[in-house]
Amino acid sequence: MRIAVLGAGAVGGYFGAVLARAGNPVVMIARGENLAAMREHGLRVQSHWGKFEAPVMATDDPRAVGEVDLVLYCVKTYQNGDALPLLRPMVGYDTLVITVQNGVDSYAEVARALERDNVLPGAVYIEAERTGPGEFKQSGGVVRFVFGEQSGPSTPRCLPVTETFLEAGIEVLASQDMPKELWGKSLFITVLAGVTGAARTGLATVMASEAGRETLMAALKEVEAVARAKGVNLDADIVPKTWDYMVGWAKDLKASMQIDMESGRPMELDAFTGAVVRLGKETGVPTPVNDTLYAVLEPYKYGSTG
Repeated sequence: MRIAVLGAGAVGGYFGAVLARAGNPVVMIARGENLAAMREHGLRVQSHWGKFEAPVMATDDPRAVGEVDLVLYCVKTYQNGDALPLLRPMVGYDTLVITVQNGVDSYAEVARALERDNVLPGAVYIEAERTGPGEFKQSGGVVRFVFGEQSGPSTPRCLPVTETFLEAGIEVLASQDMPKELWGKSLFITVLAGVTGAARTGLATVMASEAGRETLMAALKEVEAVARAKGVNLDADIVPKTWDYMVGWAKDLKASMQIDMESGRPMELDAFTGAVVRLGKETGVPTPVNDTLYAVLEPYKYGSTG
């Protein structure tokens, strides 16, 4: 497949490199020192199973790319204003666009911008970071790419993507129920980001106090209630399973939104806590904990350490 990656951060850089290493023509849309490094030496990746370099084409002008088979849309949600116009020159009638942005309905903005039925939501499970211009590090043993139709089961157009990712050695799933997948992931990451961001501390510290644990659980139940009001078929035990994951495995994790806030960068508040608040109002589900978390974090939405 001829693949373009829009958003050459940790996620886009990693998947672009792995797909290029497997022989797919990959074009990275980048700028500045990141672009210069990619043009000079391609992509350099350090992963849990080894180091490698992958040659790619890199440009800051999508018009020079032309139509491709697949676009991986990997930019942060607050970058959509600048990034969405860059999509159009690369999208033809048969082009698939897979969004891997955070949030339960972020893909809808991309679909509206293109005015085509070729945007598929995706969700990635990976611990990765950009360590330098054109250089990326993936940690841990989990790398999983899930995508599918906006509603309903997987369709035949998903098959070439699945085959391409499998051939590259990427664990991939064409989901039969993407809303369930998106809300299942968002349940955890939204609460993690909202509570730890508002508390200005890590999850382990929050969970050390009774008040912290009560806040986390209440926020989880609110997200679940909104999802069920939206008709999402979440597993019956989704909240206790997420809680067990937090207690057993996630204490040392730090949400990207908290990292952005601590660094004074804009953050994806509206894709996380803001979406719960917005959809809670839409469905008539009270979300007092998430309302409060949003109010505390909203002054930092566009970037400032305060």
